[in-house]
Amino acid sequence: MNLTTEQLNKHLDTGSLSAVYIISGDEPLLIQESSVAIRKQAKLNGYDERKVFHVDGKFDWETILLETDNISLFSKKKFVEIRLISGKPGEKGSRVIQEYLSKTSKETITLFIAPKLERSATKSKWFTSICNAGKCIKIWPIQSSQFPQWMSSKLNRFNIKVSNEALEILVHKVEGNLLAATQEIEKLKLLAPKAEISGEVMSSLVTDNAKFNVFILLDNIMEGNPKKACRILQRLKDEGIDVTIILWAIIRDLRVLIKATEATIKKESVDSYLQRVGVWDKRKPLFKKTMNRVSIGQLGQMLRLAGAIDQSIKGLRKGSPWNDLTTLVLTFCGVRPLSSKSFKLFLQNA
Repeated sequence: MNLTTEQLNKHLDTGSLSAVYIISGDEPLLIQESSVAIRKQAKLNGYDERKVFHVDGKFDWETILLETDNISLFSKKKFVEIRLISGKPGEKGSRVIQEYLSKTSKETITLFIAPKLERSATKSKWFTSICNAGKCIKIWPIQSSQFPQWMSSKLNRFNIKVSNEALEILVHKVEGNLLAATQEIEKLKLLAPKAEISGEVMSSLVTDNAKFNVFILLDNIMEGNPKKACRILQRLKDEGIDVTIILWAIIRDLRVLIKATEATIKKESVDSYLQRVGVWDKRKPLFKKTMNRVSIGQLGQMLRLAGAIDQSIKGLRKGSPWNDLTTLVLTFCGVRPLSSKSFKLFLQNA
């Protein structure tokens, strides 16, 4: 059974536990939080004995099978944690996991922890066996549009009351930096008044820890969020991120959008194309949304703008790459679509 992190928390709040869990993803902090929550509830339910296996390339899988036969003299209830370092147990590991699950005592809870798994791994026998036996929690990076709700839920979980203005200030200060967000909430637990926190109080309590990356920029461009996209672009510039890296990422998405739109025109499956070129499942809705609001002609125009910026970076065209990149971002967001005359002026030195 698949669960989101929010659903996992609700499941654990009932006090009941599944025999098996697997947590996978590429957000270490969220993986850690979910793991701690499961361990904590298991301990409350009397699973005091904990055994941890770190599975690397030299790991002896037979030691896990021995664990099923090893009954402690001090505790019948056991919590077994199996950390799959690479997320690829191999043929022997797959066999052992399936055998282990078939032999595991009802007095044992097993937690598997893995990095983000490839699609082939999620369809493997070992993974499906785990999911069929218990709960599967896939940890996805928190999208910009989801961050306010994530923060609100986390604050509610600790009974910290904030006004809408205070929440907006907190999100603005820490967005994109989960560790900083968690640290600020810990600070609020200690320093914040018991009454609802106002915007003014929040401003005095938190610091600006927002940390962005190119992927967050791309998602906001796809969402058509110009104010946020420009703020992220400025932050990336201030942090010394190479303009070429940002431009390359935008060009890549533009080319995928053009090809996906062409596939639609040909009555081909957009999902199949996006899957074929490696677009993550979480980003597919963003691509489809952008395809609905931007024509293939506009996409082609923006690709030419990107080419002109590339020439500026290489010194083959006059212009400011960062200023021109801002123009491209705004155009991509739909705020400043260039007229034919403006487009020609932009490219005249290309």
